[in-house]
Amino acid sequence: MQRYLNSQTLILGGCSLLVFYLAALPIGTLLYGSFRSIPVMVAGGSFTVRNYISAFFDQEAYYLAWNSLRFALGSSFLAFMIGTYLAWVNERTNAPLKTACTLMAMLPLLIPGILTTIGWLFLLSPKIGVINLALRKLLGLTSGPFDIFSMWGMIWVQAVDIYPLAFLLMSAALRNMDPALEEASMAAGSSTMTTLRRITLPVMRPSMIGVMLIMFVRAIEAFEVPAIVGIPGDIHVFTSKIYLATHQYPSNHGLAGAYAVNLLIICVAGVLLYQKLTRRQEQFATVTGKGYRPRVVDLGYWKYLHLTIAVVIFAIGVIAPVLILIWASLVPYYGVPSAALIAKMSLENYEFILTYPEATKAFKNSLILSIGSATSVMLITSVIAWITVKSKIAGKGILDVISFIPIAIPGIVLGISLMWVYLIVPVPIYGTIWILFVAYMTKYLPYGVRAASASMIQITSELEEASHVCGGTWQQTFRKIILPLLTPGFLAGWLYISILALRELSTSILLYSTDSIVLSVLIFDLLDQAQYNWLAALGVLMIMVLMVMALVAYKVGATMGIAR
Repeated sequence: MQRYLNSQTLILGGCSLLVFYLAALPIGTLLYGSFRSIPVMVAGGSFTVRNYISAFFDQEAYYLAWNSLRFALGSSFLAFMIGTYLAWVNERTNAPLKTACTLMAMLPLLIPGILTTIGWLFLLSPKIGVINLALRKLLGLTSGPFDIFSMWGMIWVQAVDIYPLAFLLMSAALRNMDPALEEASMAAGSSTMTTLRRITLPVMRPSMIGVMLIMFVRAIEAFEVPAIVGIPGDIHVFTSKIYLATHQYPSNHGLAGAYAVNLLIICVAGVLLYQKLTRRQEQFATVTGKGYRPRVVDLGYWKYLHLTIAVVIFAIGVIAPVLILIWASLVPYYGVPSAALIAKMSLENYEFILTYPEATKAFKNSLILSIGSATSVMLITSVIAWITVKSKIAGKGILDVISFIPIAIPGIVLGISLMWVYLIVPVPIYGTIWILFVAYMTKYLPYGVRAASASMIQITSELEEASHVCGGTWQQTFRKIILPLLTPGFLAGWLYISILALRELSTSILLYSTDSIVLSVLIFDLLDQAQYNWLAALGVLMIMVLMVMALVAYKVGATMGIAR
């Protein structure tokens, strides 16, 4: 017995139990609460399927499902088309300024979804949208021609927010594809379009379907656009309905749980289907051991047209929302740019935000949660990666699956699950910053595991064996050999998670309190209070912080040899 109760066993067992606690407990509590006739935190009540009857058979349920599918399919398809087009121009054509195009496609990743959505609200709102107000004045219209509070408005805003993900994934697929089949087709006399239709697209089909699935999952679990655009427009989807069910009076926690389970099932099915497709795509592999260069399409003079289209997409999708936020942050009241307002531009909104106690508190909480959750996740997942990659411990495959489960849990679902957990479990962290810390650790656990596992695979077992031969214990080997060699992947994962945590909203909106408010929630509250100029100033400062973090990530990556 003493042989098994050593420090190594305690560390490995403790980390494994923590992963099961973080990933499995919220799901179990969510299922339990969805079958309760009264809220889980209230004693008494009984088990019932009434919540699911309402969620599945009520007339509103079909309306929600239809809206959710339209929103997710429309925005994911549009984002896929934009991202794939930019990836093709960047990877497979001779269009100039490719580095600049890559930066333009990646920049939206640094802008929180809530700020992009608010930027489009400032641009296309029927009442306060700058474009609508300008067109009404210019054309003498009684109302603006654009309405952001519509399904098409929701689809557009969500698409321009998530297309960088499609760009990243499709760029990798295009870059790694051996062009031998395309060259053979061209040599046989096929045109470029015929080769694209009969060779390139069929070979790329698994990657394209996989990217579409991931985009669909990300769109259907989105919260910012449904909350900021959908709720005022009376267009509800699952995420906004879950939020409203927990914030109405009286709250309907059971119905919120049933909707959350429905959303969870859709997301899990999408992730599982994606994994199945990516496991089977070896039959479409065209990357071999021989050297090759991706085939570059010579566009001739048309290359400048494609470059212009890429710049226009960037200008409309990214620059316009950011510029309108900057404009709103510099004027005393929101309005169409004019000579009178330009004369009143000042930094008063920034001065107010920098001295506003709630903003100071939100910055402090966000930085603590960002740094703390990223550090904790990477330390824990480094141990988990060693277990799943290096050890021969029985059941390590189950641990790997459990650690990946949170990737399929929508943020709003995780929020309601953890809210119920800590209203039942006698751990006094509900309403404190600690429940947000637990939520962030749970949400970003899969990202840490993947980053640590990718680096762990590259470390040969011979180094550990040499350490043990020299008398080193497991703890000494892990601390002095494994962790230093994991540093590049550790830092990359840490920086990525810290950036994601700083911009998180969907989970925080259900778990925060006045003492644990974070930046994204404060911006959401200022929007609800119609304090547009203050939230714009806070948003610009938030973007600046995220850009500094991204610059640090690039510099560290370049130093470690992983940025290029």
